[in-house]
Amino acid sequence: MTTDLIPTCDLCDRFKGDTSGDFRVLPPVFREFGGRVAFSGTAVTVKCFEDNTSVKALLEGPGEGRVLVVDGAGSLRRALVGGNIGAAAARNGWAGVIVDGCVRDVAELAVCDVGIRALAPMPLPTERRQPGLLDQPVQIQGVTVRPGDWICADADGIVVMGARPA
Repeated sequence: MTTDLIPTCDLCDRFKGDTSGDFRVLPPVFREFGGRVAFSGTAVTVKCFEDNTSVKALLEGPGEGRVLVVDGAGSLRRALVGGNIGAAAARNGWAGVIVDGCVRDVAELAVCDVGIRALAPMPLPTERRQPGLLDQPVQIQGVTVRPGDWICADADGIVVMGARPA
């Protein structure tokens, strides 16, 4: 569990004048689905479209307090994370998962000790067509997230930074 959370509002107050592009805030379109409202960690990225093969493989591995950021291209047609994958993320020590797309098994996700943000619920599972692209910059609702960026999420929103502030 992450215990060194910095409130996103405090971060926004601190970096409101930043013009470097290193401080970014995701749009307020994400809903909370996991059992943990606030979470932070280093970003791991995957880009996939309606196929969660890579998402599943990553979350079944060691999380080490990191946050998986999934560029699902905002698709509302298939769920990229479900109850089994959410339980694996919690069991394996992931701090959070941010999905630019959908999730399913909402009741199961709600009891997983991991932060999960996504656009909406969708009961349809993915189709296994091709694995996603790992560890490259992704676009989440028009905001760039790079592998290794620091992610902080709480009830007020989601902040992305090039490094965790001191």
